[in-house]
Amino acid sequence: MKILCISLGCDKNLVDTEKMLGLLRRGGYEFTDDETEADAILINTCCFIGDAKEESVNTILEMAQWRTSGPCRALIVAGCLAQRYREEILTEIPEVDAVIGTASYDEIAEVLDRALQGERSQRFGDINALPKVDADRIVTTGGYYAFLKIAEGCDKRCTYCIIPSLRGSYRSVPMEELLSEARKLAQQGVKELILVAQETTLYGVDLYGEKSLPRLLRELCRIPGIQWIRIQYCYPEEITEELIDVIAEEEKICHYLDLPIQHASDRILKRMGRRATQEGLRQIVGHLRERIPDITLRTTLISGFPGETQEDHEILMDFVNDMEFERLGVFAYSQEEDTPAASFPDQIPEEVKEARRDEVMELQQEIAFEKSEAMVGRVLEVLIEGKVADENAYVGRTYMDAPGVDGLLFVNTQEELMTGDFVRVKVTGAAEYDLIGEICDE
Repeated sequence: MKILCISLGCDKNLVDTEKMLGLLRRGGYEFTDDETEADAILINTCCFIGDAKEESVNTILEMAQWRTSGPCRALIVAGCLAQRYREEILTEIPEVDAVIGTASYDEIAEVLDRALQGERSQRFGDINALPKVDADRIVTTGGYYAFLKIAEGCDKRCTYCIIPSLRGSYRSVPMEELLSEARKLAQQGVKELILVAQETTLYGVDLYGEKSLPRLLRELCRIPGIQWIRIQYCYPEEITEELIDVIAEEEKICHYLDLPIQHASDRILKRMGRRATQEGLRQIVGHLRERIPDITLRTTLISGFPGETQEDHEILMDFVNDMEFERLGVFAYSQEEDTPAASFPDQIPEEVKEARRDEVMELQQEIAFEKSEAMVGRVLEVLIEGKVADENAYVGRTYMDAPGVDGLLFVNTQEELMTGDFVRVKVTGAAEYDLIGEICDE
């Protein structure tokens, strides 16, 4: 039996997908990327914002056509959209044979078996529990890097966010399980581990009574084969001096931090339910750059949050201009039902939200291009990700770039390189967000 699996949304969702693939492989299933030959289709969905919800629904509807006209005998919908709209999916899309909630993906093999026997079902366990997966996951990112999800759920309760109601309260994965998983990934050839969670900085508080990310990082650094460790989703107000020490001291940890800041106006931050203040954000950014001078900081922002005035927007613009983040993304606020912010009376018109988003991105573009130009002449370690078709060039990433969201470095060389190789490259040029370089023998 051949399964087509489609994973949508964030990298945390991708880890769930890879674990489901592992369970299905153990159950005897094979995999295909061709819907015309799939006996069953599994879609792991997202619904964090409106665009993600739309993509998930459209994908389900597209695959539903194969359920009625192709060889497909079962269509399974899992993930956040399934958790949020289980009844609507089963009622309005009769081609769907089963829905699986975010805490029940460990039951995928049994659900699929039953679906192929003609049984329509839904599985929704306790969203405050951690699914138990006793099969090795199938890494789908190319084999040389993998995401390591260190916690599930969130306790922050930001007013714009639906995640706590879909993913439950914050719960850390026991450290011994993470270390075991990381060792297996390293044995499979993974060289870069990317730590993800709704919030990585609070790792271990629920299990060990204290922030334990620094201890986890030191243990991960001892695993042979792992060469880079990248940390994402660090809430700035939760960053400790101990964490900064570990990043500064351990050679394997990339000097890169992803800080989801969302805004810089204290008034808007408070309405968002965020704990940070602009002064606190300025202090932590300054301190990180003082302690780790070559650190790359990525952040994400929301434009057009309910009640955002032109003054609030200008405060954000000034903040972005002053902080000069190396990497930055902006989302126009998405009014998500069942969140407190959705019922705020002072919603911003869509065209205003988008105009403000574009204005921030135009400013950031200038900052990013200047920083790219400043890299010319530097020698950097580059992780090769593939070859450019019909050219003597390869594409790779530096420590400053996370896969899928940041820039690339194009390496011109006559040498034959392999995906997953680490090479030293001298930057010779910059093209907007990307860099150009050549192999350096220094």
